[in-house]
Amino acid sequence: MTHMYKISRTIIVGFLLLISVSTALHANNKSPLRILTWEGYVTPEDLEAVNSRLEEKGYLYEATVIKPYAEGAEQMFDLIRGKKVDISFLTLFFIKMMNEQTSKLLQTIDTHSPRLSNYQHLIPSLTHLPMGMSSSHEFDKKSMPLYIPWGGGAYGFYIDRNRVKAADVPKSVKELWLPKWKNKYSLNQSQEFYNIGLAFMGMGKSPFLFHELVLAGKRNEIVKTMSSIGELQQKLNRLYANAGHFWKASPEFKKDLLIVSSWGPEITRENQAGADWRMIEFNEGHMVWLDTINFVKGLKGKKLEAAEIFANYFIGEKIQSRIARELTMVAASSEVGNEPGLGNATTIFNDNMFVPPYDNISYSIMKRMTDAATIESAKN
Repeated sequence: MTHMYKISRTIIVGFLLLISVSTALHANNKSPLRILTWEGYVTPEDLEAVNSRLEEKGYLYEATVIKPYAEGAEQMFDLIRGKKVDISFLTLFFIKMMNEQTSKLLQTIDTHSPRLSNYQHLIPSLTHLPMGMSSSHEFDKKSMPLYIPWGGGAYGFYIDRNRVKAADVPKSVKELWLPKWKNKYSLNQSQEFYNIGLAFMGMGKSPFLFHELVLAGKRNEIVKTMSSIGELQQKLNRLYANAGHFWKASPEFKKDLLIVSSWGPEITRENQAGADWRMIEFNEGHMVWLDTINFVKGLKGKKLEAAEIFANYFIGEKIQSRIARELTMVAASSEVGNEPGLGNATTIFNDNMFVPPYDNISYSIMKRMTDAATIESAKN
């Protein structure tokens, strides 16, 4: 009897141990929820918090940030098309750029999902912007959003006030072409349209003139404007030749630079370390942008639910407050007030300086012109 008891006890203990090991393996065998994001947007602490929520709710998915970080429209499109991404942080106008190539890889958002409880707090004017809506060709279906507003701001130029007096701060974009700023400012290299926009602004025109000409069908004016010996190309060449540095994913704060171009997130970090970078308030204004959260096609079932839980956390008050406080961004949530100097969110995002979704024609023209400017600047 004792012998049988020992055998039974051994079997039970072994069975419980097997269950324990199986459970542990099951828990650790989580599928990745792959996030393509800009540097600084998703912190290790954020991932820990989101993954704790997923685990508590029994989801066998683990949010993880993929490398490289987001750099620009083409790079993000390539990663999404290569099926390396589940959730992206696309800049809004990327979605329908270049014949809507990226929009075709995204799925619409169920804004009424019970897992998106924070969606109701987003600024209403941001939730159904035309450049982020699905294209519907059927009469019985309504266009739905391909994005969740997250946060935005301006593509601005920041000047080091530790080294530049207030009286010497530029007041106009046009001053970037002056000899005094040669090799003293940086430009973004991966998103050429910003630099084209600067050149147009330096000429006293709309930064989005190519887009406007294409929409108006003004072919002759487009050809004239893109001429290799025209005013725009010459202006662009000099802008590139004067630049002291070009960056892709995020700006570098090199010692010779007095002005850095930036979308903002890096500025707070530098200032917390003792710097004093302040946005230059150009008379011409700033080109503005909105970054969004998107779901790649193919997300369904429990994985889609996990993606919604991730998104809901990132549009909640805690994260929205953080991006306003730490990333120098304008929050998309109406629950959050913006930091002093960033301006009113509704005013900023309704501004006529909102970057549009460039089509193939506009984009190819701008790419050709900036490539020519890069080659020309290398000669100097």
